[in-house]
Amino acid sequence: MQEIIRLKQVKKAYQTGEMHFEALKGINLVVNKGDYLAVVGPSGSGKSTLMNILGCLDLATSGEYRLDGELVNTLSSNQLADIRNKRIGFVFQAFNLLPYATAAENVEVPLLFAHVNSKERRKRVTELLARVGLADKMNNKPTEMSGGEMQRVAIARSLANEPEIILADEPTGNLDSKSGAAIVSMFDELHKAGKTILIITHDMSIAEHTERLVTMKDGLIESNGDLSGRRVG
Repeated sequence: MQEIIRLKQVKKAYQTGEMHFEALKGINLVVNKGDYLAVVGPSGSGKSTLMNILGCLDLATSGEYRLDGELVNTLSSNQLADIRNKRIGFVFQAFNLLPYATAAENVEVPLLFAHVNSKERRKRVTELLARVGLADKMNNKPTEMSGGEMQRVAIARSLANEPEIILADEPTGNLDSKSGAAIVSMFDELHKAGKTILIITHDMSIAEHTERLVTMKDGLIESNGDLSGRRVG
């Protein structure tokens, strides 16, 4: 298997006044291309901090993060922005859509940042919204869509620049069970299509769709194995 992510003794600490808090206390993790894994753990275990570091939204205080062999810690802010735009797709619990923009305009945003020409943007946006079953909602704004539809727009947006990795943080947290199941099925299909997918969730019924389970507690990885119980890494 080809390695895509490697974390070596990654720590993340926050300093607020005199208060020092260690969110991550030395994370070692290897993710291979095509992996489909869930990160679970109680609130405050470090799951979202880990996702922020993996997604280059934040930098580790110490340790190494390698993405496709490249040391992320040494990259410039522009290089990190390029990774976020082109190599990693994000899906968040709160959808993070532009409220006054249409579904098509929301999906188009990453393509604008990537300087894709207008003809290609229109083609790609149309294809992506059709892929997530929203071809008839292109001109609808978030206020005119259900939670499930908004999350499908967010997934289409995450795929705009054909990233290798999808990071999803509690992607069904604001959805009813039926809409949530539909979103999980979409992740299943994306995995079958070859995407590397990491889902942060508190819901074990979602985690059980994945092939690998990473459990966190108190800023550390407590267990890391496939869902047959085999230790990984």
